Amino acid sequence: MSEIGFIGLGNMGRPMAERIIGAGYTLVVNDRADAAVAALMAAGAAAAATIPELTARAETLFLSLPTPEVVLAIGRSIAETPGIVKRVVDLSTTGPKAEMDLAEILSAAGIALIDSPVSGGVAGATKGTLALMAAGPSADFAIVEPMLLALGKVIRIAEEPGKAQVMKLINNICSAAALAITSEAMVMGAKAGLDADVMIEVLNAGSGRTSASVDKIPRFVLPRGFDFGFAIALSLKDIRLCLEEADRLGVPMLVGNAVRMLFSITKADCGPSADMTAIIRPLEKWADTEVRGKAADA
Repeated sequence: MSEIGFIGLGNMGRPMAERIIGAGYTLVVNDRADAAVAALMAAGAAAAATIPELTARAETLFLSLPTPEVVLAIGRSIAETPGIVKRVVDLSTTGPKAEMDLAEILSAAGIALIDSPVSGGVAGATKGTLALMAAGPSADFAIVEPMLLALGKVIRIAEEPGKAQVMKLINNICSAAALAITSEAMVMGAKAGLDADVMIEVLNAGSGRTSASVDKIPRFVLPRGFDFGFAIALSLKDIRLCLEEADRLGVPMLVGNAVRMLFSITKADCGPSADMTAIIRPLEKWADTEVRGKAADA
């Protein structure tokens, strides 16, 4: 087997690349951040300084990139100098339109696309417990599935690239909505004088349990660290892509639009690089209260 290529060594890409190395594959990486490349080389990867160098060495390329625009730009570069590349696995969240465009760009160069966005955050990428949604040609999926299994649970969605992106956007809007409403509820409880840790205990023992109450709020809000590891700007991008696709399909998203409003306010107040868990901070400011757990004072 030739080397496996990996482009994009950010917060999610780096631990995923490390998991692939740990599974025994020979990885060659490319990223514009020299420090990220150096870290992967220390873990056993080789480096390719350019896309043409990478495509000359790897039959399978993984992408983990921040925006649809970046994904499409890299896809065009790959198609212009395809080398020995036979398939690209896109782990990014692009939305279905960009993913179908990427499939068309790559297909013109004889390259198959596996659309495989991931869910589970940096912790899931590090532990190999991500949920991976995969759509693409069966023959190519069969080749990359063992590699994907090094990252977490793989769920086959469809043959057509773009379908997994729809599933990922559905997942992300549900996750964002859970964080938004749980943050509002926690601020309400704090204003009423309830203990934050006790509120979380009750929510997780009852029907109010969500990914926000189980993970994001107790681990990243109550200690006041706000360091889940996913920027508010990227989360807002995912919400926007979901609402655009819903609009294209003629599906109203009343709650989704309210969630976008809160994330937009947080981006304006806290800055685009603020952690997504910071969405509670504007709510706290308006209510003149703070949701603070015992861990914050430990």
